[in-house]
Amino acid sequence: MNAPSSGSSGGEPSPAERFAAAKSRRGTPRLQDFRSKLAFDLDPFQLEACQSLEAGRSVLVAAPTGAGKTIVAEFAVHLALARDRAKVFYTTPMKALSNQKFTELTAEHGADQVGLLTGDSNINSHARVVVMTTEVLRNMLYADSPLLRDLAYVVMDEVHYLADRFRGAVWEEVIIHLPQDVRMVSLSATVSNAEEFGDWLQAVRGDTDVVVSEERPVPLEQHVLVRSKLLDLFETSSLVRGDGTDAARVNPEVTRLTGASDRARTGYRGGSRGRGSRYDVGGGSSTTEKSERLFGDRMGRGDIVKLLRSRNLLPAIFFVFSRVGCDAAVEQVARSDVRLTEAWERAEIRALVEERCRAIPDSDLAVLGYWGWLDGLERGLAAHHAGMLPIFKEIVEELFQRKLLKVVFATETLALGVNMPARTVVIEKLEKFNGEARVPITPGEYTQLTGRAGRRGIDVEGHAVIQWTGGVDPRAVASLASRRSYPLHSSFRPTYNMAVNLIQQFGRTRTREILEQSFAQFQADRAVVDLARRVRKQEEALGGDEEAMTCHLGDFREYSSLRRELSDLERKNARAEGRTQHESRGERDRRQRQISDLRKRMKQHPCHACAERDAHARWAERWWRLKRDTDQLRSQISGRTGAVSQVFDRVTEVLYELGYVTTSEQGGEGELEVTASGRVLMRIYGERDLLVSECLRRGLWDDLDVAGLAALASSLVYEPRREGSDVDYRIPRGGFRAALEATEAVWQELQALEIAHRLPEGTAPSPGIALATQRWAQGAALDVVLRDAELAAGDFVRWMKQAVDLLDQLSIVADGPLGRRARQAIDSIRRGIVAYSGVS
Repeated sequence: MNAPSSGSSGGEPSPAERFAAAKSRRGTPRLQDFRSKLAFDLDPFQLEACQSLEAGRSVLVAAPTGAGKTIVAEFAVHLALARDRAKVFYTTPMKALSNQKFTELTAEHGADQVGLLTGDSNINSHARVVVMTTEVLRNMLYADSPLLRDLAYVVMDEVHYLADRFRGAVWEEVIIHLPQDVRMVSLSATVSNAEEFGDWLQAVRGDTDVVVSEERPVPLEQHVLVRSKLLDLFETSSLVRGDGTDAARVNPEVTRLTGASDRARTGYRGGSRGRGSRYDVGGGSSTTEKSERLFGDRMGRGDIVKLLRSRNLLPAIFFVFSRVGCDAAVEQVARSDVRLTEAWERAEIRALVEERCRAIPDSDLAVLGYWGWLDGLERGLAAHHAGMLPIFKEIVEELFQRKLLKVVFATETLALGVNMPARTVVIEKLEKFNGEARVPITPGEYTQLTGRAGRRGIDVEGHAVIQWTGGVDPRAVASLASRRSYPLHSSFRPTYNMAVNLIQQFGRTRTREILEQSFAQFQADRAVVDLARRVRKQEEALGGDEEAMTCHLGDFREYSSLRRELSDLERKNARAEGRTQHESRGERDRRQRQISDLRKRMKQHPCHACAERDAHARWAERWWRLKRDTDQLRSQISGRTGAVSQVFDRVTEVLYELGYVTTSEQGGEGELEVTASGRVLMRIYGERDLLVSECLRRGLWDDLDVAGLAALASSLVYEPRREGSDVDYRIPRGGFRAALEATEAVWQELQALEIAHRLPEGTAPSPGIALATQRWAQGAALDVVLRDAELAAGDFVRWMKQAVDLLDQLSIVADGPLGRRARQAIDSIRRGIVAYSGVS
């Protein structure tokens, strides 16, 4: 961040300094022109970032959700379009976000200036402004795509996704491999180590400014809903702006009321209710009876919606950490006869929905529950989760943005970038199921969820409502609400596809140097600095201990080494005597001779006769313990230094053993070059890249028909939401089964090879939706396929689109008939609900 001006020597700024400051606030003519087109003026952090960008520097902007980070990206677009032929790529982590941003930029700059590349869509790819997923840009860099020519700026929206353990490496690959003259605009949620991330960007990209804003553009009021009482969480009406410095105490009324509720639920009879007699209830002498009336079950969702409407706190997003729970919530509120829309709004909703769903046959609409969904929309209610048909989700997002929907029940995926701000966010529970167990939400997750509260330019403040449940400590809630940031940790690791692409471009030696530039290694090296500091301190202590155990008669360290060796051997001997039946007489005799020899050598050592032998021995024991700890630290340093390149070496060993790379004849010692098989692997992206390439090389799928190939592709991309074996009747018979068994055998071979080379084990193919995919490819009806798959429509569409991505890769790299069948398989899958929307 830029340092403030020091002013003139007399304390008051000079006229020249005042003029410079005013000019800085206004910006250059180009920045002034950009500002003049905005409906509001730039915030200080936006202005600072835009000035850095115009000065020719890259910029990292870390700010809360809804703070307006994308303004900086829009300025990059403005700068690119002002230069002759300059282009800007706008990357997002999800196709849904890419589609949304494409729509926004097209409306702003015109269809001729904006393109879209997401794998599903290829629209105007030669445009000056192209929106794409981050994976698409990574693939373009490896292929040295001609579209990279004249690229001036790259926007990396939601760059904190590089912490994602499945896809995070893609962000680092792009950052490392972009041409050095391309300026980057990195937009991140508020993270606690933004400066560290900025330091890394500076190291690999050159001039990079870090602009951090902790302030929410719309202040946030925090509330707790205890049964029907909506209470302020903090003692004073304290608007949290995200800087974590708020010292307000928890509202005593929240503490008292939640404590009373807990005591009533456990049958507590003592104590006084104190003040707040308005919570007393009359009639009945039983404590349990009173507590049921006083606290009872939690307030129903319909009543909460009515309460929020009476307080003018709509529109609202309810975060429900369950897809089924989201759908059930809409039904529950609808049953309570809640209707939040006017007649004109209902007519507008119906018109938009009918227009967008016109292409879907009535038979499919019935399977998708269309009529009940439409009824909820017309009431102003909707669910939003990954199990919904993508086009249904798009409609919900559009209706909410147009203020036609008043309440949305959503899973946490809505918090990840989709532009749907609300006046109020309601969090029903402070824990969620992570696939294995119920775990508390983290401060970072809380920040992401509540970041949706407060619409800039519409709301004076946003509101976060936590629905209290028994046993929750209000102080813990306050702590969660006060912590605004979380650290960003790299998830980067070399993959097989990455390795062959980098070796092809740079050779093995240069690739190892490139990988050392990763954020993962940067963070590891910083940890090494701390470890090295500890080693230095312990080495100083070792020197002091060694001096304390110095003996005037001889080398006491040598003598103490004999003592330790004897002690260890005697303990081993004592343990062995308890199980003499397991060792021979010769082994016992050999050990006794070693003990006798050590005792003799000790007695002959000069230090054995020292009068201060025991005192020296105590210092020696301390020295040996400290040396062991220091050696362990040195081992950690050795393991972290070059950790990423060490993994790369193991990956290349596997590739070499399988024949994907070979020793280079032109390169120097240790250099590798990519073989013909490796060049196929270069064009296969995904978690199972090596497995796919190996099966292609062995011709294991050559005899599959079109539907069987589609089914096999689904088995390579599908991952069950919960662990469990796929039952036999879901697996197609005939040629598919033979191909699947052969594929699984190859996977087992590769797994054994990876274990031998100390690489993480992959996951086996999962044919859980293979039968459904085969039948879909053969033209089966939607209701049949969804029943076979036991999936929600949205999930089925998402897996089919991933299967299409893989089949598209096969259609390019596979020879002859298999490539043709892959293209036919794409056509057989991309129909019906899979073809209705480009979002996945």
